Amino acid sequence: MTKVFIDGSAGTTGLRIRERLESRRDISLITLTEELRKDAEARREALHAADIAFLCLPDAAAIEAVALAEGSNTVIIDTSTAHRTDPAWTYGFAELGYRERIGSARLIANPGCHASGFLSLVKPLTEKGIIDKSAVLSCFSLTGYSGGGKKMIAEYEGEERSVLLDAPRMYGITQGHKHLPEMCAVTGLVNKPLFCPIVGDFYSGMEVCVTLDAASINGSADDIRKVYSEYYKNGLVKYVDAADEGGFIAANAMSGRDDMLVTVCGNGERIALVSLFDNLGKGASGAAIQNMNIAMHASEAEGLVIG
Repeated sequence: MTKVFIDGSAGTTGLRIRERLESRRDISLITLTEELRKDAEARREALHAADIAFLCLPDAAAIEAVALAEGSNTVIIDTSTAHRTDPAWTYGFAELGYRERIGSARLIANPGCHASGFLSLVKPLTEKGIIDKSAVLSCFSLTGYSGGGKKMIAEYEGEERSVLLDAPRMYGITQGHKHLPEMCAVTGLVNKPLFCPIVGDFYSGMEVCVTLDAASINGSADDIRKVYSEYYKNGLVKYVDAADEGGFIAANAMSGRDDMLVTVCGNGERIALVSLFDNLGKGASGAAIQNMNIAMHASEAEGLVIG
């Protein structure tokens, strides 16, 4: 029986992880009472008692939790931004070549949701030399409002919500989004991509698109399709020839699932790379549980919803 502690189980990601693990017979959850949830000594004891701990906390609190866990053998899976580019941590995206390292790592940094879509599209292509690492890429990402956590969920689901929530809204408009560092670190890109995240009036789901001028890459759309089909043979990311429905691709098409689809659209001159997944699934709690399964040497998809 694997003992698991979720530090920060009251947030959206923590709650989703808890819900998924409560029915697992191979997991024993360590819980703290409400009055001890933020008590440092109680958290320290729980972190040291666990075999695996999820950190579902703001960055500063996640850094504090790592310090509290010092001296233990606990495997830590951090869902915050704090350690995603730290070389001492293993990046938690198994399908991008990290599976073996995750299986033996003590410190695992769970990817960001937008970053997961971008990396699934770009990492195989920089690795194979189709996209030059000096390229300046353009990316947009459509996400459901659950990605904004409890506060944003309450805003969108409130009875007296603003009419502005009825339409998609851009954010990260200063071009300084917190996922940009890991987008560059994992792909090897020298320049940060031009990134436009957009939140829409739907609960969950994510659609990430990277557009390319065919003349600026070292290959064709068919070359990219071949790379994806070979790269994503194992794991929860799959290449599909088409993901559209009558010429449309809905950002909530993978809502409620923990796997991811990648596809290639466009024509001979202009190429659109698209990644579809659930921001709460492969973009957050689903990826965290996948990493836990790998660390436990259990079935990778155990407890996950796969289409």
